[in-house]
Amino acid sequence: MVLACQNICKAFGTDEIIKHASFHIEAGEKAAIVGINGAGKTTLLRIIMQELSADEGEVVTAKGRTLGYLPQNPDIQGNRTIYEEVLSAKEYVMGLEQRLLGMEARMQEVPSGELTSFMESYHRLQQEFEQLDGYTYKSEIAGVLKGLGFSEGEFGKRMQELSGGQRTRVCLGKLLVTKPDIILLDEPTNHLDIGAITWLESFLANYRGAALIVAHDRYFLDKVVTKVVELDRTRVTVYQGNYTAYAHKRAQVRETLLKQYYNQQREIQHQEEVIAKLKSFNREKSIKRAESREKMLAKVERLEKPTEENTDIKLHLEPRIISGNDVLKVEQLAKAYPGQQLFSDIDFEIRRGERVALIGDNGTGKTTLLKIINDMVQADAGTVTLGTNVHIGYYDQEHQVLHTEKTLVEEISDAYPELTNTRIRNVLAAFLFTGDEVFKRIGDLSGGERGRVSLAKLMLSEANFLILDEPTNHLDITSKEILEQALNQYAGTIFYVSHDRYFINKTATRILNLTGETLVNYIGNYDYYLEKCQELTQIYAPGAARDQEKPPAEQTSQSGAGGRLDWKQQKEEQARKRKLASDLRRTEEAISGHEVRIAQLEEQFSDPVIATNSAELGKLQAEYDRLKEELSQLYEKWEALAMEE
Repeated sequence: MVLACQNICKAFGTDEIIKHASFHIEAGEKAAIVGINGAGKTTLLRIIMQELSADEGEVVTAKGRTLGYLPQNPDIQGNRTIYEEVLSAKEYVMGLEQRLLGMEARMQEVPSGELTSFMESYHRLQQEFEQLDGYTYKSEIAGVLKGLGFSEGEFGKRMQELSGGQRTRVCLGKLLVTKPDIILLDEPTNHLDIGAITWLESFLANYRGAALIVAHDRYFLDKVVTKVVELDRTRVTVYQGNYTAYAHKRAQVRETLLKQYYNQQREIQHQEEVIAKLKSFNREKSIKRAESREKMLAKVERLEKPTEENTDIKLHLEPRIISGNDVLKVEQLAKAYPGQQLFSDIDFEIRRGERVALIGDNGTGKTTLLKIINDMVQADAGTVTLGTNVHIGYYDQEHQVLHTEKTLVEEISDAYPELTNTRIRNVLAAFLFTGDEVFKRIGDLSGGERGRVSLAKLMLSEANFLILDEPTNHLDITSKEILEQALNQYAGTIFYVSHDRYFINKTATRILNLTGETLVNYIGNYDYYLEKCQELTQIYAPGAARDQEKPPAEQTSQSGAGGRLDWKQQKEEQARKRKLASDLRRTEEAISGHEVRIAQLEEQFSDPVIATNSAELGKLQAEYDRLKEELSQLYEKWEALAMEE
């Protein structure tokens, strides 16, 4: 155990946030904290980091273990470049490097009588430097920054030039290269595109330390965590497994609790009927028996009916009129900003009833494309044609369509003046704004609350073509599920940008990937995109495919003489060989695992019970085909690695 929360309680005034919360994290374990917005997830992280004090209980960290924390909106100051900011996390390693170089420079001058002691000190220092990955720390920093979506050309940007999201990514990179024993991350995927999230998944899955993560990205949680800590109505419940396992077990627990509740209610009703019957006899013996049963019934501990969180949100999207079959046609569209070509000569069409997801790396122009279609940004070239009777409803990820000085009531009534005050209050109540909350200023709302207001306006628009820019940002998991259901039942057409892969998988009927200044089309959901990505990118965006294949540029030191450079190059080569051997070993293990499972499946195929069960046989055959294809790719990878040895 490296971290334990024991009986943690926290309240703000009369509002209890956390009550008697206890859980622990093992060495190397990756765990998630889940719950609705406002449940106290960030509060719990801040208590663990001792930024807030608990009212009761304690946080215990194993002796000598270090903690690292990434808040949602880190405050970072100074005029360093991106690279310098992350490099500052390696200050101790750089100090060791300078000491080693200084000792090497003096090595020829050490008196023979002191040489043995000198070399022992040198080797101790060298061993510590190597254990801290000192020979590869510069390439490690470059790799982390690239993984988080920064190009080499951006490494020299000053921190003061960056957006809030970019600063958060720099802080995440700085935290990751410090390699604390326990990483605490609060919504780390909020400002990452799909490529960067995938990279972070791989990083955390292979990270030797432990991690405690607050996130609403279900796909990410499925890939990374093996334990879920649920914070629900001040109470903590721990579930083993990833997010899907948690959701399944939680549904089972709720079903069991519901059965227990209804069984108890039936028993209580039965006892009350018996008591009433006995009293109706109006005989002393019957009355005593009735009183005895009443006393027993009074001692029964009444079960509370389990309720689902956030199910009060009522989101129903319905177009007022039906559009024509051809909803949108884009031809030879191009857009560039000074020094940056976003896209050129792109063509695509969207037909009625489609739910099309637009994906791509940060900076490729996804939001710009949506704004061009919505006539908010002018294209450099090309045309955008809307079909017959098409009415757009637009959801802006920054909620710039909301007016920060208006109250919630004013925001709705000004947009829809025909609505009565009662109707406006009912709509806001459907999105969990009740009582005096309807008079809050938009500017005083949280990101999640603004998202709910935007969804309310979207519902009222009765549009038949929804254009959504990151609609799941700041929404908790339950709200996302409600939005998914509403979109899947919507009779109109949807075109949206999202980096939430679980959401895309649940809602998209088609995916457009904006890469290499062009669009690649995938007729399917996110799983289909993953299956076909490499193949179709190679065909339709070969420039982007080549960029993906380029290895990260090697970082070389510009300081020191040729001898020092040779020494460092030699050490980096040793590190490269160690990594190659590790990759080769892992690939061989994967091949072995696939071969064992394939043999098991082949044995199952001969089982008469399975052979006559078409559904089970189809499921096993799909797994068999997938494993065979993956095995072929693993053999190719093994051959390539073996060639490098």
